[in-house]
Amino acid sequence: MTKTTTSAPVLGIRALNRATLDRQLLLRRSGLSAKAAVGHLLGLQAQNVKPPYHALAARLDGFTPEALARLMADREVVRIVTMRSTIHTHTAEDCLTLRPLVQPARDRELTHFRKGLDGVDLDRLAVLARELVEAEPRTMKQLREALLAEWPDADPQSLAIAARCKLPLVQVTPRGLWGSSGQVALTTAEHWLGRPAEPVPAPDATVLRYLAAFGPASVKDMQTWAGLTRLREAFERLRPQLLTFRDENGVELFDLPDAPRPAEDTPAPPRLLPEFDNLLLSHADRTRVVPKEYWGRSWQGNQAYCTLLVDGFLAGVWRLTADALVVEPFGRLTRAQREDVSAEGERMLGTLHPGTPYDIRFGTVVGK
Repeated sequence: MTKTTTSAPVLGIRALNRATLDRQLLLRRSGLSAKAAVGHLLGLQAQNVKPPYHALAARLDGFTPEALARLMADREVVRIVTMRSTIHTHTAEDCLTLRPLVQPARDRELTHFRKGLDGVDLDRLAVLARELVEAEPRTMKQLREALLAEWPDADPQSLAIAARCKLPLVQVTPRGLWGSSGQVALTTAEHWLGRPAEPVPAPDATVLRYLAAFGPASVKDMQTWAGLTRLREAFERLRPQLLTFRDENGVELFDLPDAPRPAEDTPAPPRLLPEFDNLLLSHADRTRVVPKEYWGRSWQGNQAYCTLLVDGFLAGVWRLTADALVVEPFGRLTRAQREDVSAEGERMLGTLHPGTPYDIRFGTVVGK
Protein backbone atom coordinates (compact mmCIF):
# COMPACT_ATOMS: atom_id res chain seq x y z
CA MET A 1 0.00 0.00 0.00
CA THR A 2 1.46 3.36 -1.04
CA LYS A 3 2.01 6.25 1.34
CA THR A 4 -0.55 8.26 -0.70
CA THR A 5 -3.14 5.55 -0.17
CA THR A 6 -2.49 5.11 3.54
CA SER A 7 -2.74 8.87 4.18
CA ALA A 8 -5.91 9.34 2.11
CA PRO A 9 -9.13 10.09 4.03
CA VAL A 10 -11.29 7.08 4.84
CA LEU A 11 -14.87 6.87 3.58
CA GLY A 12 -17.06 4.47 5.54
CA ILE A 13 -19.84 2.39 4.04
CA ARG A 14 -22.57 4.91 4.83
CA ALA A 15 -20.54 7.77 3.35
CA LEU A 16 -20.01 5.73 0.17
CA ASN A 17 -23.68 4.81 0.15
CA ARG A 18 -24.86 8.41 0.32
CA ALA A 19 -22.37 9.60 -2.29
CA THR A 20 -23.37 6.86 -4.70
CA LEU A 21 -27.09 7.41 -4.13
CA ASP A 22 -26.62 11.11 -4.86
CA ARG A 23 -24.81 10.37 -8.15
CA GLN A 24 -27.51 7.84 -9.00
CA LEU A 25 -30.32 10.41 -8.53
CA LEU A 26 -31.75 8.35 -5.66
CA LEU A 27 -31.40 10.70 -2.69
CA ARG A 28 -33.97 13.03 -4.22
CA ARG A 29 -35.78 12.89 -7.53
CA SER A 30 -34.04 14.86 -10.25
CA GLY A 31 -35.51 17.33 -12.69
CA LEU A 32 -33.35 15.96 -15.52
CA SER A 33 -35.03 14.91 -18.74
CA ALA A 34 -35.23 11.19 -19.47
CA LYS A 35 -32.53 11.48 -22.13
CA ALA A 36 -30.21 13.49 -19.89
CA ALA A 37 -30.67 10.95 -17.10
CA VAL A 38 -29.90 7.99 -19.38
CA GLY A 39 -26.75 9.79 -20.45
CA HIS A 40 -25.69 10.78 -16.93
CA LEU A 41 -26.19 7.21 -15.68
CA LEU A 42 -24.21 5.82 -18.63
CA GLY A 43 -27.16 3.65 -19.59
CA LEU A 44 -29.83 1.61 -17.87
CA GLN A 45 -29.94 -2.16 -17.45
CA ALA A 46 -32.52 -3.43 -19.92
CA GLN A 47 -32.49 -7.22 -19.93
CA ASN A 48 -36.28 -6.96 -19.97
CA VAL A 49 -38.52 -4.20 -21.33
CA LYS A 50 -39.77 -2.64 -18.08
CA PRO A 51 -36.60 -2.11 -15.98
CA PRO A 52 -35.48 1.15 -17.66
CA TYR A 53 -38.92 2.64 -17.01
CA HIS A 54 -38.86 1.57 -13.36
CA ALA A 55 -35.30 2.89 -13.02
CA LEU A 56 -36.29 6.35 -14.24
CA ALA A 57 -39.57 6.40 -12.28
CA ALA A 58 -37.48 5.98 -9.10
CA ARG A 59 -35.08 8.77 -10.08
CA LEU A 60 -36.89 11.53 -11.96
CA ASP A 61 -39.47 14.07 -10.95
CA GLY A 62 -42.32 14.27 -13.44
CA PHE A 63 -41.22 11.21 -15.42
CA THR A 64 -43.76 9.49 -17.64
CA PRO A 65 -43.15 6.21 -19.46
CA GLU A 66 -44.14 7.92 -22.70
CA ALA A 67 -41.06 10.15 -22.37
CA LEU A 68 -38.66 7.20 -22.65
CA ALA A 69 -40.79 5.36 -25.20
CA ARG A 70 -40.80 8.45 -27.42
CA LEU A 71 -37.00 8.69 -27.24
CA MET A 72 -36.77 5.05 -28.27
CA ALA A 73 -39.26 5.44 -31.12
CA ASP A 74 -37.35 8.52 -32.34
CA ARG A 75 -34.05 6.57 -32.17
CA GLU A 76 -32.57 8.94 -29.61
CA VAL A 77 -32.02 6.00 -27.24
CA VAL A 78 -31.46 2.36 -28.18
CA ARG A 79 -31.24 -1.10 -26.63
CA ILE A 80 -27.90 -2.81 -27.22
CA VAL A 81 -25.51 -5.28 -25.56
CA THR A 82 -22.70 -3.35 -23.90
CA MET A 83 -21.36 -3.60 -20.36
CA ARG A 84 -21.03 -7.05 -18.82
CA SER A 85 -22.52 -8.57 -22.00
CA THR A 86 -25.97 -7.41 -20.96
CA ILE A 87 -28.58 -5.32 -22.75
CA HIS A 88 -28.57 -1.65 -21.82
CA THR A 89 -30.64 1.32 -22.88
CA HIS A 90 -28.19 3.99 -24.05
CA THR A 91 -28.41 7.34 -25.73
CA ALA A 92 -27.59 7.11 -29.42
CA GLU A 93 -24.33 8.95 -28.74
CA ASP A 94 -23.25 6.51 -26.04
CA CYS A 95 -24.26 3.55 -28.17
CA LEU A 96 -21.77 4.67 -30.82
CA THR A 97 -18.92 5.25 -28.34
CA LEU A 98 -19.39 2.89 -25.39
CA ARG A 99 -19.89 -0.18 -27.56
CA PRO A 100 -16.48 0.27 -29.28
CA LEU A 101 -14.93 0.88 -25.85
CA VAL A 102 -16.19 -2.46 -24.48
CA GLN A 103 -15.52 -4.40 -27.71
CA PRO A 104 -12.50 -6.18 -26.15
CA ALA A 105 -14.90 -7.77 -23.64
CA ARG A 106 -17.16 -8.94 -26.48
CA ASP A 107 -14.08 -10.43 -28.19
CA ARG A 108 -13.19 -12.30 -24.99
CA GLU A 109 -16.75 -13.56 -24.76
CA LEU A 110 -16.32 -15.23 -28.15
CA THR A 111 -13.60 -17.50 -26.75
CA HIS A 112 -16.26 -19.34 -24.72
CA PHE A 113 -17.89 -20.42 -28.00
CA ARG A 114 -14.71 -21.41 -29.85
CA LYS A 115 -15.70 -25.07 -30.08
CA GLY A 116 -19.03 -24.26 -31.75
CA LEU A 117 -17.28 -21.94 -34.21
CA ASP A 118 -14.62 -24.35 -35.43
CA GLY A 119 -13.85 -23.55 -39.07
CA VAL A 120 -15.85 -20.31 -39.05
CA ASP A 121 -14.17 -17.22 -40.53
CA LEU A 122 -15.34 -14.63 -38.02
CA ASP A 123 -14.50 -11.67 -40.23
CA ARG A 124 -16.59 -13.14 -43.04
CA LEU A 125 -19.34 -13.92 -40.54
CA ALA A 126 -19.41 -10.27 -39.49
CA VAL A 127 -19.68 -9.11 -43.11
CA LEU A 128 -22.45 -11.57 -43.91
CA ALA A 129 -24.37 -10.85 -40.70
CA ARG A 130 -24.17 -7.11 -41.36
CA GLU A 131 -25.58 -7.59 -44.85
CA LEU A 132 -28.42 -9.70 -43.46
CA VAL A 133 -29.56 -7.38 -40.66
CA GLU A 134 -29.12 -4.20 -42.68
CA ALA A 135 -31.25 -5.64 -45.50
CA GLU A 136 -34.00 -6.06 -42.89
CA PRO A 137 -34.03 -6.50 -39.11
CA ARG A 138 -33.64 -10.16 -38.17
CA THR A 139 -34.53 -12.17 -35.11
CA MET A 140 -31.81 -14.29 -33.54
CA LYS A 141 -33.57 -17.37 -34.97
CA GLN A 142 -33.51 -15.91 -38.48
CA LEU A 143 -29.88 -14.92 -38.05
CA ARG A 144 -28.96 -18.40 -36.85
CA GLU A 145 -30.68 -20.06 -39.78
CA ALA A 146 -29.11 -17.77 -42.38
CA LEU A 147 -25.61 -18.19 -40.96
CA LEU A 148 -26.06 -21.93 -40.60
CA ALA A 149 -26.61 -22.16 -44.35
CA GLU A 150 -23.09 -20.81 -44.77
CA TRP A 151 -21.51 -22.92 -41.98
CA PRO A 152 -23.71 -26.04 -41.64
CA ASP A 153 -21.28 -27.81 -39.30
CA ALA A 154 -21.13 -24.98 -36.75
CA ASP A 155 -23.25 -24.66 -33.62
CA PRO A 156 -26.26 -22.48 -34.56
CA GLN A 157 -26.41 -20.65 -31.23
CA SER A 158 -22.68 -19.91 -31.35
CA LEU A 159 -23.07 -18.40 -34.82
CA ALA A 160 -25.74 -15.97 -33.65
CA ILE A 161 -23.76 -15.04 -30.53
CA ALA A 162 -20.69 -14.45 -32.70
CA ALA A 163 -22.69 -12.00 -34.80
CA ARG A 164 -23.86 -10.21 -31.65
CA CYS A 165 -20.28 -10.01 -30.36
CA LYS A 166 -18.72 -8.88 -33.62
CA LEU A 167 -21.36 -6.30 -34.52
CA PRO A 168 -23.12 -3.53 -32.55
CA LEU A 169 -26.63 -4.96 -32.92
CA VAL A 170 -29.51 -2.87 -31.60
CA GLN A 171 -33.05 -4.05 -30.91
CA VAL A 172 -35.43 -2.22 -33.21
CA THR A 173 -38.78 -0.90 -32.06
CA PRO A 174 -41.50 -1.73 -31.13
CA ARG A 175 -39.35 -3.86 -28.81
CA GLY A 176 -38.73 -1.82 -25.68
CA LEU A 177 -41.71 0.52 -26.01
CA TRP A 178 -43.92 0.89 -22.93
CA GLY A 179 -47.27 -0.80 -23.44
CA SER A 180 -46.25 -2.36 -26.76
CA SER A 181 -45.10 -5.85 -27.56
CA GLY A 182 -42.64 -7.09 -30.09
CA GLN A 183 -40.09 -9.82 -30.46
CA VAL A 184 -36.40 -8.99 -30.55
CA ALA A 185 -35.32 -8.02 -34.05
CA LEU A 186 -31.84 -6.72 -34.72
CA THR A 187 -29.97 -4.40 -37.04
CA THR A 188 -26.69 -2.57 -36.71
CA ALA A 189 -26.42 0.61 -34.68
CA GLU A 190 -24.99 2.45 -37.68
CA HIS A 191 -27.92 1.44 -39.89
CA TRP A 192 -30.57 2.21 -37.25
CA LEU A 193 -29.08 5.56 -36.30
CA GLY A 194 -28.00 6.61 -39.78
CA ARG A 195 -24.42 7.45 -38.82
CA PRO A 196 -21.13 5.61 -38.44
CA ALA A 197 -19.74 4.30 -35.18
CA GLU A 198 -17.09 6.41 -33.50
CA PRO A 199 -13.43 5.32 -33.39
CA VAL A 200 -12.51 3.33 -30.30
CA PRO A 201 -12.10 6.02 -27.63
CA ALA A 202 -9.51 6.22 -24.92
CA PRO A 203 -11.20 5.23 -21.65
CA ASP A 204 -10.27 8.44 -19.82
CA ALA A 205 -13.48 10.37 -20.55
CA THR A 206 -15.58 7.36 -19.58
CA VAL A 207 -13.64 7.03 -16.31
CA LEU A 208 -14.66 10.56 -15.42
CA ARG A 209 -18.29 9.89 -16.36
CA TYR A 210 -18.27 6.64 -14.38
CA LEU A 211 -17.05 8.48 -11.29
CA ALA A 212 -19.75 11.12 -11.80
CA ALA A 213 -22.42 8.39 -11.80
CA PHE A 214 -20.97 5.74 -9.47
CA GLY A 215 -18.11 7.27 -7.49
CA PRO A 216 -16.15 7.37 -5.33
CA ALA A 217 -14.81 4.15 -6.83
CA SER A 218 -11.77 1.95 -7.23
CA VAL A 219 -10.18 0.76 -10.46
CA LYS A 220 -11.73 -2.66 -9.86
CA ASP A 221 -15.12 -1.06 -9.36
CA MET A 222 -15.06 0.44 -12.85
CA GLN A 223 -13.68 -2.74 -14.33
CA THR A 224 -16.62 -4.60 -12.80
CA TRP A 225 -19.07 -2.08 -14.26
CA ALA A 226 -17.58 -2.15 -17.75
CA GLY A 227 -16.56 -5.81 -17.89
CA LEU A 228 -13.11 -4.61 -18.92
CA THR A 229 -9.59 -5.13 -17.57
CA ARG A 230 -6.45 -2.97 -17.53
CA LEU A 231 -8.04 0.35 -16.67
CA ARG A 232 -5.35 1.22 -14.12
CA GLU A 233 -3.36 3.23 -16.69
CA ALA A 234 -6.34 5.51 -17.40
CA PHE A 235 -6.83 6.20 -13.67
CA GLU A 236 -3.14 6.95 -13.28
CA ARG A 237 -3.22 9.42 -16.18
CA LEU A 238 -6.16 11.13 -14.52
CA ARG A 239 -4.77 11.00 -10.97
CA PRO A 240 -3.54 14.63 -10.94
CA GLN A 241 -7.09 15.90 -11.50
CA LEU A 242 -8.81 13.49 -9.10
CA LEU A 243 -9.17 13.20 -5.33
CA THR A 244 -8.23 9.96 -3.63
CA PHE A 245 -9.80 8.28 -0.61
CA ARG A 246 -9.73 4.79 0.82
CA ASP A 247 -12.47 2.54 2.10
CA GLU A 248 -12.48 0.81 5.46
CA ASN A 249 -10.47 -2.06 3.96
CA GLY A 250 -7.75 0.25 2.67
CA VAL A 251 -8.77 0.06 -1.00
CA GLU A 252 -7.91 3.22 -2.91
CA LEU A 253 -10.91 5.14 -4.24
CA PHE A 254 -10.89 7.90 -6.85
CA ASP A 255 -13.36 10.74 -7.21
CA LEU A 256 -14.06 14.01 -8.98
CA PRO A 257 -13.13 17.04 -6.87
CA ASP A 258 -16.49 18.75 -7.31
CA ALA A 259 -18.69 15.63 -7.03
CA PRO A 260 -21.22 15.50 -4.16
CA ARG A 261 -20.26 13.55 -1.06
CA PRO A 262 -23.16 14.09 1.37
CA ALA A 263 -22.92 13.49 5.08
CA GLU A 264 -23.53 9.87 5.99
CA ASP A 265 -26.62 10.79 8.01
CA THR A 266 -28.32 12.42 5.00
CA PRO A 267 -31.86 10.99 4.76
CA ALA A 268 -32.35 8.42 2.00
CA PRO A 269 -36.03 7.79 1.13
CA PRO A 270 -37.23 4.30 0.13
CA ARG A 271 -36.89 3.47 -3.55
CA LEU A 272 -38.42 0.69 -5.65
CA LEU A 273 -35.83 -0.37 -8.22
CA PRO A 274 -36.07 -2.85 -11.09
CA GLU A 275 -34.25 -6.15 -11.24
CA PHE A 276 -30.57 -5.82 -12.13
CA ASP A 277 -30.47 -2.07 -11.51
CA ASN A 278 -26.94 -0.84 -12.17
CA LEU A 279 -26.78 0.57 -8.64
CA LEU A 280 -26.44 -3.02 -7.41
CA LEU A 281 -24.05 -4.30 -10.09
CA SER A 282 -21.47 -1.63 -10.80
CA HIS A 283 -18.90 -2.04 -8.01
CA ALA A 284 -16.50 -4.84 -7.15
CA ASP A 285 -17.42 -4.30 -3.51
CA ARG A 286 -21.22 -4.00 -3.34
CA THR A 287 -21.45 -3.54 0.41
CA ARG A 288 -21.99 0.19 -0.11
CA VAL A 289 -25.53 -0.79 -1.14
CA VAL A 290 -25.98 -4.50 -0.36
CA PRO A 291 -25.56 -5.56 3.29
CA LYS A 292 -23.55 -8.76 3.52
CA GLU A 293 -26.39 -10.61 5.20
CA TYR A 294 -28.63 -9.93 2.19
CA TRP A 295 -26.19 -10.92 -0.53
CA GLY A 296 -27.95 -13.27 -2.95
CA ARG A 297 -31.41 -12.55 -1.52
CA SER A 298 -32.64 -10.61 -4.57
CA TRP A 299 -32.56 -13.58 -6.90
CA GLN A 300 -33.38 -17.28 -6.86
CA GLY A 301 -31.89 -19.53 -9.52
CA ASN A 302 -32.29 -17.68 -12.80
CA GLN A 303 -35.05 -15.45 -11.40
CA ALA A 304 -34.06 -11.93 -10.39
CA TYR A 305 -36.45 -9.80 -8.37
CA CYS A 306 -37.15 -6.10 -8.28
CA THR A 307 -35.45 -4.57 -5.27
CA LEU A 308 -36.38 -2.28 -2.39
CA LEU A 309 -34.04 0.26 -0.83
CA VAL A 310 -34.66 1.44 2.73
CA ASP A 311 -32.27 3.95 4.29
CA GLY A 312 -30.21 3.65 1.11
CA PHE A 313 -29.51 -0.08 1.35
CA LEU A 314 -31.05 -3.20 -0.15
CA ALA A 315 -33.84 -4.15 2.24
CA GLY A 316 -36.25 -6.36 0.30
CA VAL A 317 -37.85 -7.29 -3.00
CA TRP A 318 -41.15 -6.50 -4.70
CA ARG A 319 -43.39 -7.60 -7.54
CA LEU A 320 -46.51 -6.37 -9.26
CA THR A 321 -49.39 -8.82 -9.54
CA ALA A 322 -52.67 -8.33 -11.40
CA ASP A 323 -54.13 -6.33 -8.53
CA ALA A 324 -51.39 -5.56 -6.01
CA LEU A 325 -47.89 -4.28 -5.40
CA VAL A 326 -46.42 -6.91 -3.07
CA VAL A 327 -43.39 -5.92 -0.99
CA GLU A 328 -41.28 -8.43 0.94
CA PRO A 329 -38.88 -6.80 3.41
CA PHE A 330 -35.91 -8.94 4.42
CA GLY A 331 -35.97 -7.61 7.97
CA ARG A 332 -38.34 -5.77 10.26
CA LEU A 333 -39.43 -2.31 9.17
CA THR A 334 -40.66 0.30 11.58
CA ARG A 335 -44.20 1.61 11.17
CA ALA A 336 -42.79 4.86 9.75
CA GLN A 337 -40.65 2.93 7.26
CA ARG A 338 -43.62 0.84 6.12
CA GLU A 339 -45.64 4.02 5.63
CA ASP A 340 -42.80 5.55 3.59
CA VAL A 341 -42.47 2.40 1.46
CA SER A 342 -46.21 2.42 0.82
CA ALA A 343 -46.08 6.09 -0.17
CA GLU A 344 -43.23 5.35 -2.57
CA GLY A 345 -45.23 2.46 -3.99
CA GLU A 346 -48.21 4.72 -4.57
CA ARG A 347 -45.99 7.21 -6.34
CA MET A 348 -44.48 4.53 -8.60
CA LEU A 349 -47.91 3.14 -9.46
CA GLY A 350 -49.23 6.60 -10.18
CA THR A 351 -46.30 7.24 -12.51
CA LEU A 352 -46.30 3.98 -14.45
CA HIS A 353 -49.90 2.76 -14.07
CA PRO A 354 -52.07 5.85 -13.61
CA GLY A 355 -55.74 5.13 -13.16
CA THR A 356 -55.22 1.42 -12.49
CA PRO A 357 -56.28 0.33 -8.99
CA TYR A 358 -53.67 -1.63 -7.05
CA ASP A 359 -53.44 -2.63 -3.42
CA ILE A 360 -50.11 -2.36 -1.64
CA ARG A 361 -49.35 -5.39 0.48
CA PHE A 362 -46.44 -6.60 2.58
CA GLY A 363 -46.10 -10.31 1.87
CA THR A 364 -44.00 -13.00 0.22
CA VAL A 365 -42.31 -12.44 -3.15
CA VAL A 366 -39.36 -14.82 -3.41
CA GLY A 367 -40.33 -18.34 -4.33
CA LYS A 368 -43.79 -17.46 -5.57
